[in-house]
Amino acid sequence: MTAPLNPPPPPHERSAQDSWQPPAAGAQAPGSQYAEYAGHGWYGQDGPGMRTEVREAGVIAVAVALGGALLGVLWWWLAPHVPLVGDVAEGNWVVYLKDTEGEQAVGVDGTFTLLGLAFGVVSALVVFLLRRRGGVPLVVGLAVGGLLGSLLAWRVGVWLGPAEDVVAHAREVGRGVSFSAPLKLGAKGALLAWPLAGLVLHLGLMALFGPRDPEPEFGHSPYEAPPAA
Repeated sequence: MTAPLNPPPPPHERSAQDSWQPPAAGAQAPGSQYAEYAGHGWYGQDGPGMRTEVREAGVIAVAVALGGALLGVLWWWLAPHVPLVGDVAEGNWVVYLKDTEGEQAVGVDGTFTLLGLAFGVVSALVVFLLRRRGGVPLVVGLAVGGLLGSLLAWRVGVWLGPAEDVVAHAREVGRGVSFSAPLKLGAKGALLAWPLAGLVLHLGLMALFGPRDPEPEFGHSPYEAPPAA
């Protein structure tokens, strides 16, 4: 035989803790603190805040990209010159390298890469000091600005460098006279040095010195007994 089950106590004998009571005036409902925190967190940003971040990211991208003009000038100034020589063969002008074993062409790409890394470090540091809060739009703006700056530097350096028509240049200086080849970026991967350096350094600075989000404060559970008076 099984013991008879005890019937539940009458409603008037239940404890006050088992019954649900509406929150007092001015008191926050359980979980409202979390809801308020989530509304201002990363996934709870409102429209105007996101538009502001996108606008700031656009300004940063333009400012960083304009720095590519300075990188192009420095590349044209610091890159080694590749010597060429013109000659006449069967009535036609031909141009060839004066030093076939020289490494000047590698030095041209290396100079651009090192300058790109330096500009990436400087741009990331300046952006971090001016705006210490991160965000996806800001990081994207920094990377896009670095890529556009590299493209601008490449074209500025080619424009400032020697003439690209090497045959006409050889005719101008004369047969057997050495002249500099136009700036040429052989390794196009060097264009990514600036954006990658800026992106990695900025993320590292944000991880080490960036602001920390406050921990959310959760309210009492409706099933948890309230603190004693």
